[in-house]
Amino acid sequence: MGRSRYVITEPEKPHFLTCTVLEWLPLFTSPARVEVLLDCWRYQQANQGLRLYGYVVLENHLHFVAQAPDLGKCVSSFKSFTARRIIDQLPERGAERLLQRLRFAKCGHKNDRVYQLWQEGSHAELVYSAEVMREELDYIHHNPLKRGYIPVPETMRGRRD
Repeated sequence: MGRSRYVITEPEKPHFLTCTVLEWLPLFTSPARVEVLLDCWRYQQANQGLRLYGYVVLENHLHFVAQAPDLGKCVSSFKSFTARRIIDQLPERGAERLLQRLRFAKCGHKNDRVYQLWQEGSHAELVYSAEVMREELDYIHHNPLKRGYIPVPETMRGRRD
């Protein structure tokens, strides 16, 4: 899980998670990059036992509530796979400046790669009750509303990929 003070304490239980792009770069303004995230989650749902209760993808970070037999491993593979796929797409789509930023901002101890897409670790909080689950899902659904992306949170309700 990287160098994060947030840990997945009970990997078989649902957690509210946040993953953030390095330097808060606005990477998810492109539908093709968002599709990489969704494709990965679909694969994990079908093959790794991921249960995705809700999510929101904003321009530079994402929040989701998820559960899996080994959630830490699931999140780690999600971040690794999506980073590789998105970084591979950037030159094809003329995003050299984003690529340069991901190279410049890469943590110095990451000697096994040229670029880093995600901040280390993931903000993970255990969802320990139905009430907390509702609060976290409400937070996720209201995020696009607060930013003015949608007129009402119900626009997003009921969508479960």
